[in-house]
Amino acid sequence: MKSAYKPSYGELLREAEERLREAGVPEAQLDAWYILSDTFGISRAEYLWKRDAGPERIPDIWEERIEGRCRRIPLAYLLGETEFMGLPFRVRPGVLIPRQDTETLVEWVLERERGAAKGKPSKPSQAKAEAEAGKLLDLCCGTGCIGLSLAHLGGFGTTLCDISEKAVALAGENAARLGCKAEIFRGDLFGALPRGAAFDVIVSNPPYIASQVIEELMPEVRDYEPRLALDGEEDGLAFYRRIAGEAGNYLLAGGRLYLEIGYDQGQSVPELLREAGFEQVEVKKDLAGQTRVVRGVYSHV
Repeated sequence: MKSAYKPSYGELLREAEERLREAGVPEAQLDAWYILSDTFGISRAEYLWKRDAGPERIPDIWEERIEGRCRRIPLAYLLGETEFMGLPFRVRPGVLIPRQDTETLVEWVLERERGAAKGKPSKPSQAKAEAEAGKLLDLCCGTGCIGLSLAHLGGFGTTLCDISEKAVALAGENAARLGCKAEIFRGDLFGALPRGAAFDVIVSNPPYIASQVIEELMPEVRDYEPRLALDGEEDGLAFYRRIAGEAGNYLLAGGRLYLEIGYDQGQSVPELLREAGFEQVEVKKDLAGQTRVVRGVYSHV
């Protein structure tokens, strides 16, 4: 009696690619590979060696992930993890997935505040590093990817806050996983902070998509990522107005504010900062040439 047919790794990968492509998934080939690699714990080198062989058994999660991706569930939610600044961050539904574009903000803070190279952790003790780098607040922290990357790579004494209970819990998990000491608060922007809190640097990737534009986004974002983390209300600027107007109360003299912005907000957000009393306002573009981050200094004069 012949044994039951067992597909090879190569056949599994080709089938997954075909199903994802038929479902209209962007980068179907790459996504199929990530699902195969994570599900079976196989590296690219191992795959090249074993592609004509197959696993002893195919776990249920294989089909669940392929089917879920065909329904356009974001890959990061299916895998439960994504990489940001070379660091692993847990992700789950209900919390915004870190984007590579946001690394522009982190890199600029490291460059301007620490002169640190991307991916190079600070070597001093935690206390000494925090004293040198200063105190940093990550508003609307989500997974904590911005603030925790800056704590890990730049040595900042970091505080995280978000209005979402799911985000606060996940940021705590990521802090523990990365070995980062961080204070974490839940609440609406600065209202989450204890009285007297003040920082050298404030960073934020707030909701900045205009409400009417959200329905035009790709289904992975529109249907699965939290609207709370996306919707910047009618013109996309609601949170920038609040942050610009309140940040000066939480910045030490000469404190710096860094904000991720949309590609079409390179004039409007800097103007909001200037109106709120920020000086030396600058805008930085990402690798694609799109405006991505605005920076301002608050002097308290």
